[in-house]
Amino acid sequence: MTLISFKVMQINFGPQHPSAHGVLRLVLAIRGEILMKVDPHIGLLHRGTEKLLEQKTVLKGLPYFDRLDYVSMMAQEHTFSLSIEKTCALTIPRRGTVIRTIFLEITRILNHIMAVTTHAMDVGALTPFLWAFEEREKLMEFYERVSGARMHANYIRPGGVAMDLPLGLSDDIYLFCKNFRPRLDEIEELLTTNRIWQQRLLNIGIVTRDIAEQYGFTGVMLRSSGVAWDLRKNEPYELYEEINFRVPIGRYGDCYDRFLLRMEEMRQSLFIINQALNLLEDGEFKTSDRRYSPPTRDETRQSMEYLIQHFKYYAEGYALPKNNSYTSTETPKGELGVYFVSDGGNFPYRVKIRSPGYYHLSGLDCLTAGYLLSDLVTVVGSMDLVFGEIDR
Repeated sequence: MTLISFKVMQINFGPQHPSAHGVLRLVLAIRGEILMKVDPHIGLLHRGTEKLLEQKTVLKGLPYFDRLDYVSMMAQEHTFSLSIEKTCALTIPRRGTVIRTIFLEITRILNHIMAVTTHAMDVGALTPFLWAFEEREKLMEFYERVSGARMHANYIRPGGVAMDLPLGLSDDIYLFCKNFRPRLDEIEELLTTNRIWQQRLLNIGIVTRDIAEQYGFTGVMLRSSGVAWDLRKNEPYELYEEINFRVPIGRYGDCYDRFLLRMEEMRQSLFIINQALNLLEDGEFKTSDRRYSPPTRDETRQSMEYLIQHFKYYAEGYALPKNNSYTSTETPKGELGVYFVSDGGNFPYRVKIRSPGYYHLSGLDCLTAGYLLSDLVTVVGSMDLVFGEIDR
């Protein structure tokens, strides 16, 4: 019997591969079907966001964050807004805080719907994608009703939110939460005990506690290894200190664990939204501090001075105190951090963004070495990568 020896070959995975989802390029060293080395090439989408922010006022720079992780838009702009509020020592009205919390959890559901269903589609299951995207459209409509945009909302601003909730929206959000639970059950019925799904995900791409700590994993990637770390619990912001919810933790750290965690996180988000809706009360939805808030429409009609102030607010921005701060939040993909430096001018002196996907992608070789080529698609899908935030 003759043994066949395979030589190590170098091949490209992406960026044109249908499972690459955007501009992911991996240079693979493979022996037959076995992965020997996976080398991610980062930067194909690079737009210099951090440098561009140095030439923009805060309000003009804010929409750049919507376009980082373009699957969880409000979560990105929220972190930047928090960093401004921390730098300027701004306080947020109660109603603004409640509205933010509601839309942060709506954003988490939006993200996880995309993550779970496209992961299933990569593995070969198309039906969950079609079912869940009908529900996703309803959430995009909620985005549109408060901001006028389905994706790049520019809604969460330093000091609160851009506009108040329109009439009837809170009732519609409540109805969505009530009706979405059965949709989650249907997706789980299709996938959770499905033999093919389990064979493709179980014991693949295992993240241990040591690997997670070495590579700086956060979010679901970290919690799947059994580490109970969620900034909403450990370093709470907005309403999270007042709200009861559970942070699901994995046992084995594999792709299947990450699927289960995202499904459970969506259920917990529904629980959080319901509690936040009950805390919604009348009041201001943004700060009344005139240094950081423009005059209202009625005020601009009353006097020329207010109209000029309104124009200067949007054209020139406002002076930031000389200060620096680091702010991090638990976005759907993990810890998003913004290091903000101000020299006292109208523009940021420096903005450094810590994106969770960058760290997750850096550990890809460690998670895939020795697995089959087909397992690479499963591991990449379980990471929930979006290259707007990775390449920035």
